[in-house]
Amino acid sequence: MKVFTYSEARQNLAKLLDLAKTEEVHIRRKDGSVFILRAQIESVESPFDIPGIRTQARTEDILEAVADTRART
Repeated sequence: MKVFTYSEARQNLAKLLDLAKTEEVHIRRKDGSVFILRAQIESVESPFDIPGIRTQARTEDILEAVADTRART
């Protein structure tokens, strides 16, 4: 954990962002308040990635069900 003053943080923002990739960076203001800077963890998976399931339904069965549903509206 590294602690920087507000002025140091302003002058070295690029360095702080690089450092925040590996550890938390604390920025202290004159009034004593402290802020923590850390990198957001990037998810490599899409929230739409779901595992497949096995079924006896054929493509034709699915297309027929969709066509039936659309015909009712």
